[in-house]
Amino acid sequence: MQNSASTILALIVAGVLLFIVPVVTLTDRSDNVTQENVKLIVEQFVTEVRNTGKITRAQFQDFRNELEATGNISYNIDIELKFLDENPGKKTAQANYTKIGENLYYSEYTTQVLKRLGIKSDDQAVNSTDDTIFLKEGDYISVQVKNDDKTPAQTVKSSLFRVSNSDEYVIYAQSSGMVTVNGEKD
Repeated sequence: MQNSASTILALIVAGVLLFIVPVVTLTDRSDNVTQENVKLIVEQFVTEVRNTGKITRAQFQDFRNELEATGNISYNIDIELKFLDENPGKKTAQANYTKIGENLYYSEYTTQVLKRLGIKSDDQAVNSTDDTIFLKEGDYISVQVKNDDKTPAQTVKSSLFRVSNSDEYVIYAQSSGMVTVNGEKD
């Protein structure tokens, strides 16, 4: 009788492992593929901005749409633009500026960038005649993207293993670079 009980227990454990291990592995693989896609999308966006010297409302919304097409519901996008101050002797309106070498830079962040592009935080366009930010040679762009919601792997692991990792992001991508051309109106 004892041999039968251990056989049944072994079959139950094997059945559970044959179900759980592939599910966890599959969801981890899905997160890895999404991570690589997000990394590629961010690098392409930054490269395009660096090579054209401008960010348009349509370009930014296409960037957001590409991120959403990866399967994750929402992402937190952080953008920093560092503008080379053409007249460092004149006081700037920005309180946040840094000196890099002999150049003086001032920064604009995500909310300021979205406002200049005429985009509300909920993707709605606002009344703005200026839907393009022009950059010049020597300006910097930096973009960071993190997932806001739980990924499939986080959901499976938290339900199976009673692990709470809701405040932890799994998908993260960052790219930055110096603008190589002066952005011009078409």
